Amino acid sequence: MKTTHILAAAAALALFAGTASARDQIRIVGSSTVFPFSTAVAEQFGKKTSFQTPLVESTGSGGGLKFFCAGVGTDTPDIANASRRMKVSEFELCQENGVTDIVEVKIGFDGIVMGNAKAAPVFDLTQEEIYKALAAKTLQYGREDENAFTTWSEVNPSLPNLPIKVIGPPPTSGTRDAFEELAVHKGAKMAGVEKAAVKNVEVREDGIYVEAGENDNLIISKLEADPSALGVFGFSFLDQNASRIKGAKIDGVEPSFDNIADGSYPLSRSMYFYVKKAHIGVIPGLEEYLEEFVSEAATGEDGYAVDKGLIPLIGDERDEAVEAAENLAVMNADMF
Repeated sequence: MKTTHILAAAAALALFAGTASARDQIRIVGSSTVFPFSTAVAEQFGKKTSFQTPLVESTGSGGGLKFFCAGVGTDTPDIANASRRMKVSEFELCQENGVTDIVEVKIGFDGIVMGNAKAAPVFDLTQEEIYKALAAKTLQYGREDENAFTTWSEVNPSLPNLPIKVIGPPPTSGTRDAFEELAVHKGAKMAGVEKAAVKNVEVREDGIYVEAGENDNLIISKLEADPSALGVFGFSFLDQNASRIKGAKIDGVEPSFDNIADGSYPLSRSMYFYVKKAHIGVIPGLEEYLEEFVSEAATGEDGYAVDKGLIPLIGDERDEAVEAAENLAVMNADMF
């Protein structure tokens, strides 16, 4: 990926005109789940090249894309990491603010885990049970009503007789978005909620679901302190903290590397990063950083990001990701 993209760089320089000087350090924001992988790539990039080590900030997918879409220039991020795909509304915000040429690169897969402390009871949950436990309103006797469940055994007598307490990320998090879509909303469909109403199903705000910010490590610490609680986080944090926590089965399937990779684990998702093409050729090392991220050494099947818990792309999907990074093909509205 050594093409110069002369025309793109020239256009970018025009957009950057008037700024004091171009930054000499790549700035990356976004997902706390992608953060460990992006940080690993940034560190290797800093060691292997003459460029500065990129600055990576964990802001959550939604917060990161908001910063990313604020405009073009040295006072805005170059890359946004996301643990779910960019939304149409975010793409439109980017376009409105002049961020018109966005490169999307899928980097791999992750699983949403509901986990608890090693010494806590074992959970095997269905998506419908998650919906019944965590939705603000649930379908009861043919109509939606305020959720009154306070223990897991009330949801299903076969579940542990423990209070429902789930510690997880806030609405700005891609993990939260994916959890709502894959667990709560799909559970609502299984429970009989009409398709048109599913998107309006919200997570409880009565103290049952506790927001812990954009810090999955904090969630894990809280689980150790409270064995009755379950937490919501990405598989990589379970993988890196297997001596401290365990993951609940979902529909009888364990959250494991192989089960996420083959799609059998119900709460599996894709992860991405987004790049401003206008910053290529202006921010030193940006194109080279993309090259490192999609390299076999980083995100291939035996790459160092896999050691951090990344579920890698294989076959055609990996080829497409490498091609997207190399060719800097930009997104358009038809992709949604």
